[in-house]
Amino acid sequence: MLIEHGGKRPSIDPSAYVSPAAVVSGDVRVGSDTRVLHGAVLTSEGGAVEIGSRCVIMENAVIRGTGRHPVRVGDHVLVGPRAYLSGCTVEDEVFLATATTVFNGATIGARAEIRVNAVVHVNSLVDPDTVVPIGWVAVGAPAQISPPSEHERIWAIQRSMDFPGTVWGVDRETPMREIMERYTRALGRHIDDRVVGD
Repeated sequence: MLIEHGGKRPSIDPSAYVSPAAVVSGDVRVGSDTRVLHGAVLTSEGGAVEIGSRCVIMENAVIRGTGRHPVRVGDHVLVGPRAYLSGCTVEDEVFLATATTVFNGATIGARAEIRVNAVVHVNSLVDPDTVVPIGWVAVGAPAQISPPSEHERIWAIQRSMDFPGTVWGVDRETPMREIMERYTRALGRHIDDRVVGD
């Protein structure tokens, strides 16, 4: 389903395939010979989403651009089932396995592999040809890669990466009530969306 959001419509290359069970909303560009499979969601939430050529966006993956952080996915990239990418840059020939998460401001270098359930935290930089193992966390610029059992080490780096400021534009002490009031107001812009194609 193609949706006009914020006055912008998706642009799909004629050689690309977008499943009728996928949702592509707003300022989204899908490149040549790319395949967007069932249940995938590509949405512009104030920032563009650009998908390169010969990519595969698998079932139930979510890719969202934000006002501060648009998304750019290079060429020859696989985005696995249930992967979640928000406001990040993914360079060419990257493999993002099932249920990987890549947060706002992060960059994944060319030919990197982010394996099943791995996380790349906000503002982190994964160098080209790097492997983030199954379930591990990449955090920092350049990224340090740790197993999830090393929470204190991860948090020591993560804290300075400023998740609340990067994602919501607030400081760490801002109450969740205030964050959600702002966030729901921003997402309320979808009330005026309209379906423009299948």
